[in-house]
Amino acid sequence: MIFASGRPQMVALDIDGTLHSASDTNPDAHETISSATRAAVRAVVGSGTHLVLCTGRLSPATLPFLRELDICAGFAICSNGAVLIDAGTGRVVEQVIFDLRDPIAILRTRLPGAVFVAERPGLGVLATDRVDDADMHFGLVELVGDDELAAASTTRLAVHWPGRSGSALAAALANVDIPGVRCCCYSDEPLADLTAAGVSKAAMLERLRANLGVLASETLAVGDGVNDLEMLAWAAHGVAMGHSPAQVRAAADQVCPPGIEDGLAIALSQWFR
Repeated sequence: MIFASGRPQMVALDIDGTLHSASDTNPDAHETISSATRAAVRAVVGSGTHLVLCTGRLSPATLPFLRELDICAGFAICSNGAVLIDAGTGRVVEQVIFDLRDPIAILRTRLPGAVFVAERPGLGVLATDRVDDADMHFGLVELVGDDELAAASTTRLAVHWPGRSGSALAAALANVDIPGVRCCCYSDEPLADLTAAGVSKAAMLERLRANLGVLASETLAVGDGVNDLEMLAWAAHGVAMGHSPAQVRAAADQVCPPGIEDGLAIALSQWFR
């Protein structure tokens, strides 16, 4: 891909599986970013290009990556596009919320034993139990019952189904329609993320791009998950990590080496040195 100025003016990077290859439940995952990837990110920031971390993580679990990479200006997109934060302060700049009453009522009947974790933007989570989740390691965790959770609103609801597979969860939710809510399932783990309808990393990126005055033709995105599909399509040039699921690789303009081979650093080196 040839950009008009020789390099993209806005770069969107997924975190888990893209910036690092550790388990996304590892509370110290931010410390495992390779030296090559760190150098590549520094090159992007140093060039003046807008760098935006885009993740399904909640904001408290995103901040360690911003600090680890010395990103102290600009913005980061959290909660799969439901929350935009100031990268320097962690302050919530924009959020899209939805009510939990109907989702909890519907999901509880479909998914017996499921654990619900609802975001409290910038603070932490309300959860019906503890699970092995990165968002449990950062911010405040308040354990509540279904009724209390159903009375709340949130930006992102994570649904964990312990003891089941990702495919089992996806099958259980395949024909479930929750008005005003979008559901994203992950094939490799029994996890579903619910956000307000219309929310995605791409939707928030597009609003941010317009506000920053960056041309659509000057955008680059790199990711590895099904929650990156819209982001890869949004970018003028979308790059999928080599270890991505087939549907993600098929949606990208380019496939770079996998994370364990410093694929992100190799991809970025085409434009930043």
